Amino acid sequence: MELNTRAVHVFNEPFQGGSWPLSVPLVQSSAFAFDSAAELAEAMAGPDGQYVYSRRGNPTVRALEQTLAGLEQGAGAIAFASGMGAISGVLLALLRPGDRVVAQRCLYGGSHAVLSDLAERYGIEVVRISGDDPAEVEAAAVHPATRLLLLETIANPTGQVPDLPGLLAAARALGVTSVVDNSLASPVLCRPLELGADIVVHSTTKYLSGHSDVLGGAAVFADDELRRRVWPRTVELGACADPFAAWLTLRGMATLPLRMREHCANAAALAERLEGHAGVTAVHYPWLAGHPSYAVARKVLSGGGGLLSFELAGGREAGRDFIERVRVARLALSLGGVETLVTHPASTSHRELDGAALAAAGIAPGLVRMSVGIEDVEDLWRDAELALARR
Repeated sequence: MELNTRAVHVFNEPFQGGSWPLSVPLVQSSAFAFDSAAELAEAMAGPDGQYVYSRRGNPTVRALEQTLAGLEQGAGAIAFASGMGAISGVLLALLRPGDRVVAQRCLYGGSHAVLSDLAERYGIEVVRISGDDPAEVEAAAVHPATRLLLLETIANPTGQVPDLPGLLAAARALGVTSVVDNSLASPVLCRPLELGADIVVHSTTKYLSGHSDVLGGAAVFADDELRRRVWPRTVELGACADPFAAWLTLRGMATLPLRMREHCANAAALAERLEGHAGVTAVHYPWLAGHPSYAVARKVLSGGGGLLSFELAGGREAGRDFIERVRVARLALSLGGVETLVTHPASTSHRELDGAALAAAGIAPGLVRMSVGIEDVEDLWRDAELALARR
């Protein structure tokens, strides 16, 4: 079936007798009872047996895992309590002291933080690459201790799209496990497993659930043996998905293709208009012809995504003023929900950095990040235009 159909007809287990609930049941139980000790012991042997304890598996959570595996065309999935739980769980399961990780330079801040912590605690060596040239992977990964390549489909907030086919092929040729964070693209715009990735991770909080009411994450695996290798570590960490969060995510995923269509259309329209505004000095959106990743984005994505950023003349003060003047868009740190959200890194998450430090981080003082929702695009444009005009 096509992705639009798979998103609606999610994995579901029949009731006893053969009838099928149209909505996946919410099984809000922490534990499950057995008739014999032997049956209980057998159920504890792996990730796919009978349900024992919801940290090890739950019917609602398994429905989410099976559905995500289907959307990403993977062999299996593990659902987590958050996107950072998914990233941390995978890294901690696959890396050992002294290993080397090759990581894209433009990564989510939380991913950078985990890598830095692993480097400090366990001597993990982290080699940063631009993500534009497969030769970088070949040069960095030829070291015998290289175990993992970490990339993002669309980087936040610059919109960089790495050369996934080339980078993943280089990693595979060298026997290096590749992990791609697909949160900003979703399976609608890109399926990295089809391009050669070994593992795809998601913050399901973002587009998959899509309604700003879930905290969750997931890892999807190209090979089931790799999933079975990671699963015991995630059980030990306890970063398991909550059944209610899984249920909400499944409910949101039914409209994922429809929402992504609107996110992309609205973001592309706003990016084009902002690019022509006198108060805007630069727009970062991979579907714009002038973006450095435009050619590769057109190759690996089916849309530009719902996240864009733009730089305002006037620097830090202009950026702060803009996020305080908008009325339809809301000031919040998350992204991927149905509503439009804005942030100004220089006065929020990076407020303590001076101009030189911001430049080193790749963030202009007047940069505004906008997660574009599914509202009417004309309302969004009027909101942005008025906020720009009030300066």
